[in-house]
Amino acid sequence: MADSIDIVLPQDQTEGTSNAVGKWFKAVGDVVRVHDPLLEITTDKVTVEIAATADGVLTEILKKEGESVEPGQVVGRIGTGVAAAGRTAEFVPPAEGELSPAVRRALKEKGLDASQVKGTGRGGRITFEDVEKAGGRLLPHSAMRRTIAEHMVRSVATAPHVTAVFEADLSAVIAHRAAHQGAHTFTAYFMRATVAALRAVPEVNSRWHEPGLELFQDCNIGIATALEAGGLIVPVVHRAQDMDLAEIARRLADLTTRARAGKLEPREVQGGTFTISNHGVSGSLLAAPIIINQPQSAILGVGKMERRVKVTETGAFEARPCVYVTLTIDHRVLDGFQANVFLTKWVAAIEGAQ
Repeated sequence: MADSIDIVLPQDQTEGTSNAVGKWFKAVGDVVRVHDPLLEITTDKVTVEIAATADGVLTEILKKEGESVEPGQVVGRIGTGVAAAGRTAEFVPPAEGELSPAVRRALKEKGLDASQVKGTGRGGRITFEDVEKAGGRLLPHSAMRRTIAEHMVRSVATAPHVTAVFEADLSAVIAHRAAHQGAHTFTAYFMRATVAALRAVPEVNSRWHEPGLELFQDCNIGIATALEAGGLIVPVVHRAQDMDLAEIARRLADLTTRARAGKLEPREVQGGTFTISNHGVSGSLLAAPIIINQPQSAILGVGKMERRVKVTETGAFEARPCVYVTLTIDHRVLDGFQANVFLTKWVAAIEGAQ
């Protein structure tokens, strides 16, 4: 048996986004057994555990918590046989009260004395985070939040964002739901209308490449789902064009429930060609622009439903249940005319729901 085994992020672990080390379950010097969970890898889509492939001792951590990592990259090593012998003795905690250069600099910048800061490090050592907290509460970024931030910045830097805004009357949707005892969620109707609009304007269901535009046959529609602990995940309903309303509703309920429970598989957040942000569920009337889920070409936003006074064709005033709906486009791919055609078709599908 080899003296050392690499801990490697699998090549097919995630798709289309960056990865980061979320949490190490073992410290250098710890004994590990085959199949023991070693660390979490997180993205803005999913969290995956990496397990030990051999018995031994964790001898190296090459990627710390929060650091970016690429598929195929070595994040640590397990010592086996001779390589594991005596490794636990090599890692001795710093002497109590020892200050690192970073801590000394932070104390100086904040005008603090070491006696004013309570150390939480090993042996009571003062850490950089201790100094930061002494001057105010520091809320560390989670690995998921860091990845989401990187993804958002990259999307805005890549694609010029433009947003079109329409309004849709949900009277027909509400009547249809009532006739079926509320069997389907509003989001299921929104997804069915999205399929119709994508069929009408196929360029929306696409990906930009320098030589040309890649058009997708399947409508693999992601639903941005907020997590209780913070952050977003986007489970994908694959081949939505082949599903009726009831099947879309069942698939959505299953995916969103498991998304919030952290039980999605990597394949269930991969392969999306278009995304819906139903931000109205949290009370938002209008959000613009909604950041495009790269490398997609557009994203749909649906706001909160509220009753608004409308003038009918006869001149009467009626209060109708309405939502603002937006389409934010990558202006490299789509023009305003195409966005408007898409939303016109979407609104027609919603207002003619049956």
